[in-house]
Amino acid sequence: MQIKRIRKRIRKIISPLRRFLHSNQSSGLILLAAVVVSLIWANSSNSSHYFNLLNSEWGINISSFSLIKTTEHWINDGLMCFFFLMVGLEIKRELIIGELSEIKQASLPIIAALGGMIIPALFYIVINLNSDAKSGWAIPMATDIAFALAVLGLLGKRIPLSLKIFLAALAIVDDLGAILIIAIFYTETISFTYLLGAGVCVLFLIALNYFKFYKIVYYIPFGIILWFCIYKSGIHATIAGVLFAFTIPMEKEENSTLIRLENFLHTPVNYFIMPIFAMANTGIVLSPELFKQLLSPLGWGISAGLIVGKPLGISLFSYFAIKFKLAVLPLKVNKRQLLGVGVLAGIGFTMSVFIALLSFKDLEHQNIAKLSILLTSIVAGVLGSIILLYSTKKVISKSENGN
Repeated sequence: MQIKRIRKRIRKIISPLRRFLHSNQSSGLILLAAVVVSLIWANSSNSSHYFNLLNSEWGINISSFSLIKTTEHWINDGLMCFFFLMVGLEIKRELIIGELSEIKQASLPIIAALGGMIIPALFYIVINLNSDAKSGWAIPMATDIAFALAVLGLLGKRIPLSLKIFLAALAIVDDLGAILIIAIFYTETISFTYLLGAGVCVLFLIALNYFKFYKIVYYIPFGIILWFCIYKSGIHATIAGVLFAFTIPMEKEENSTLIRLENFLHTPVNYFIMPIFAMANTGIVLSPELFKQLLSPLGWGISAGLIVGKPLGISLFSYFAIKFKLAVLPLKVNKRQLLGVGVLAGIGFTMSVFIALLSFKDLEHQNIAKLSILLTSIVAGVLGSIILLYSTKKVISKSENGN
């Protein structure tokens, strides 16, 4: 009897936590908490511990083989590979059985995402024509799917499911664009020997897929070698995660290897890897001088790209796609709601911060970019929510009057 009571009490404690972890907004809120913790820590009397931890070096050193990097480096080049692996799995799944599998469904989010990448980049380029921060042109092109969907989740059932699906599909296409940009434009030198090694690994992985070796254990050794070859080739190591994802088999059964791996990665990526990345890369030492730099071309370029360029690009490209009958509006979605989603897409965070780290080597430019991304993402989240709530209320009142 006593054991039953204890179990009942444990369930009462665990159930709300379990519901929270499985909700849409949980990962975004944990990510936000990680940002707050890193900012407080970096600006506290114990800030030296934070920076010493990030700059401490460790790794593998066996005989003539050595791979020693800082903690920050391991997080950005190692742990984030799992984030990119999950993104790659999501993209492949969407292309095969999801919203991007049929051209009729996929056309609007694809076209909208293109607008949401091209226009923000143009805003940034124009503002930074004569500045020393031109290399950051891709920063405002990215959308943070976790944060954006978390905000939609907080708005509750009043937001139609079709709008959430549209935003998810748009963000996935956006991620694919960001991955291609990182691979093509943020690679300085290439070692063709290691690139050839990576190519051989991919061929082995494709062969495993072709010969119906579906157990993930067969793929892992080649995945590790692929990561090492991509890392040594000069292309950013995280691209290995995406290449690996595209070779994971997607059998016709619902419980395929790809879906199992994606489900397995969901918890560690959303609740551990992304918060760790956030903590490692948003510990900015705040000062009046840094806030003044938000008015620099770099700061303005990012803010204008995310808060103006994103909704403008998504709305314009969507409008012309619908006008020329290349696509149709999602079910129960109006044009004002589409604008609201466009503003929400201005939440750049994870991928934008990642691209900022690749764009600039100096800490000053990185900090200006990070702070601009953070503040603009908050504005985009609040403004997008207001637009969506207002446009949804109008739809509800019209339907009530119609009845």
